[in-house]
Amino acid sequence: MTWNPLRLLGVLAVALLFVPVAAGAATRQQELDRLLTQYHQLRQFNGAALVANEKGVILKKAYGSANFEWNVPNTPDTKFRLASVTKQFTAMVILQLVAEGKLKLDDTLVSALPDYRKDTGSRITLAQLLNHTSGIPNYTNAPDFFPKVSRNPYPVADFVKQFASGDLEFEPGSKFAYSNSGYFLLGAIIERATGKTYAQAVQERIFTPLGMKDSGYDVYATVLPKRASGYELAPEGYINAPYLDMSLPYAAGSLYSTVEDLYRWDRALYENKLLPEALKQKMFTPGLENYGFGLSMDPLKLDDGKTELATINHSGGINGFSTRIFRVPAGKEVVILLDNTSRGDKLKPLAAGLFSVLHGIPPKQPRQGIREMLSMTVDKEPVAKTVARYRELKATKPDAYDFSDDQLNTLGYRLLRTNRAADAVEIFKLNVEMFPKVGNGYDSLGEAYLAVGDKEQARVNYRKAVELDPANANAAAALQKLDAQAGPPATKAVP
Repeated sequence: MTWNPLRLLGVLAVALLFVPVAAGAATRQQELDRLLTQYHQLRQFNGAALVANEKGVILKKAYGSANFEWNVPNTPDTKFRLASVTKQFTAMVILQLVAEGKLKLDDTLVSALPDYRKDTGSRITLAQLLNHTSGIPNYTNAPDFFPKVSRNPYPVADFVKQFASGDLEFEPGSKFAYSNSGYFLLGAIIERATGKTYAQAVQERIFTPLGMKDSGYDVYATVLPKRASGYELAPEGYINAPYLDMSLPYAAGSLYSTVEDLYRWDRALYENKLLPEALKQKMFTPGLENYGFGLSMDPLKLDDGKTELATINHSGGINGFSTRIFRVPAGKEVVILLDNTSRGDKLKPLAAGLFSVLHGIPPKQPRQGIREMLSMTVDKEPVAKTVARYRELKATKPDAYDFSDDQLNTLGYRLLRTNRAADAVEIFKLNVEMFPKVGNGYDSLGEAYLAVGDKEQARVNYRKAVELDPANANAAAALQKLDAQAGPPATKAVP
């Protein structure tokens, strides 16, 4: 056989055309890995990540340990609890039942669940449960839920009656208020409409058809291969997260999955395998607060401070686990982050950095949180010294630490959980001083004042929280309760 020089030149030309693309992809992969490694080294991410675009997966990698006791590493097929990322699967099954004519979006709650209380259930539609506008109180907001209830198993019907049937906080459809109770009820509706358990319905309708073989309903007693353990980061290091019975998150947050399976889910949403196009678009149609059905439609600002991506996303947080999926339909881009050390506070900036790399924008480098620095000493000194140390570091080293508002807020809640309510008040007071326009800070300060028995200051701060953020349902409900307890203002006797 003889070589054809013209043919050889053609082959070389084609080969050269592909070299920059391959090199560019490799460089992008290295930059993504470098950023994830930096977050991991600062203990701000420990888990599995997947980044993809319309051409396919660019990076799929795991960081840190799935189990710290045995030094078992995370892998791309490690199974993580999804927390509220579960909600999009619940919404999908409801819409499938609508497509089959077994339910309608304007059905009332009481028509779908006849045993539900009639006075409120007759005023709420399935669509309002799906987009968090039902007005049903969120059971996880109850102050005694986690200390008194979260470890105990409940049958679905019993839980509905006891924890998802409260008096409405507002007229259905008039406001947005995130409610796990609403999605718990959707799970009960799925069971009644299908005659199967919620777990069976999701498995048969979504996981099996899509080949999501490493996804399912998390049952504590099951011996589940490659299941990650959940942790929290304390001043002394990682500790095991508190136990939670998974019958309680249910259709609002009890599924587990892997980054690989969630990538299959992401790609399926570009097709009509599971649902007709018109109904699928209902999931992606933003309502109040940009929330659709089990998904949120929010812009994500990249690290140049200018570029914004239109995303379809959801976050999740449950004892020991934090999750995020950001989908960008314009380029079929997706970032999937599953963490087993409760670092939900870092997943959005990490996602923004990863998308920045995809778009040729230098990502912001992660910094140690000021909360972690202060946590090292807050248990060993008067809280006044911690406040003084924060002021000094912010004045002298403003770029050395992450000083965002959630840092002090998280520290304050740690003090609240350890029965140091008076110290928590001082930390929350510092937070609202530093961030006077952030409503959530006043909400937290109101909660701390309530914990020390100062109802008047609690009322003042809850009122400020609602003034700055009218969508803050927690502050509004607390304020309404305090006003009801106070009764009508006293009137002076006429002489």
